[in-house]
This record gives sequence, structure tokens and C-alpha cells, in this order.
Amino acid sequence: MLWIKAFHIVFIASWFAGLFYLPRIFVNLAQETDHAATERLLGMARRLYRFTTMLAVPAVLLGVWLWLGYGFKGGWLHAKLALVILVIGYHHACGSLLKKFENGQNQRSHKWFRYFNEVPVLLLIAIVVLVVVKPF
Repeated sequence: MLWIKAFHIVFIASWFAGLFYLPRIFVNLAQETDHAATERLLGMARRLYRFTTMLAVPAVLLGVWLWLGYGFKGGWLHAKLALVILVIGYHHACGSLLKKFENGQNQRSHKWFRYFNEVPVLLLIAIVVLVVVKPF
């Protein structure tokens, strides 16, 4: 199980790296006026979203494996799983926002995306605290 846990942590860290950077690309897209630069940023965002999705799948599957191996004990785990569902929702929201950029339908400002960019940081902090401290 330690190998499963180690790879789970690696995939989680990699997934979150993508979730930290993708909204940063959105900030730049929301500010960009040059068509060539916009296309370059969209290409970067598409590739990063696909890659981040490929990292999310084993992260979640390994998490389920750990859950089945260790059991579903403690209120902290319920809270953590609720936050993981929020992370998955955030990931899908990034995909939806990317589609809006691709279709020229973005209505949000670069300032909004700066705040949106902070959400995965807060989620990761909360999840790590729950897993390490197990407060309840």
C-alpha cells in the first residue's frame, strides 16, 4: 500500500501543478488583444488541460484504491472526499472556461481569473491539513 500511496501523492502533486497554472493562462487570455498571442495561449491551455486530465484520472483511481485498502474511517475522510469532489468540479470548470475562450465567449475579467486561480491552493491546503492532522 505504500507504493500506492506514493504514486497517489505524485499524481496529486502533478494534477495540482496543472490546476495552479491553467487559470494563470486564463488570466493572460483575458488580457490579451493580439490574435496570434491568443492562439498560442489557447494552444498551451488545451494541451495543459488534456495533460492535467490524464494526471487526475490515476490520482483519483489510486485514491479509491487506498480508500478500499484502508477503509472509510473518520470524519476527516468524509471532509477530505467532499473537498476532492470540489477539486474535480474545479477541474471541470476549467474545461468549461477553456471552451468559452475557444469560442470567443469569455465574459470574465483578468481580475476574476486571478481570484479563481487561488481556489485550488485553498483546497490543497485544506486537504493536506485534513490528511495529516486528522482533526476529527
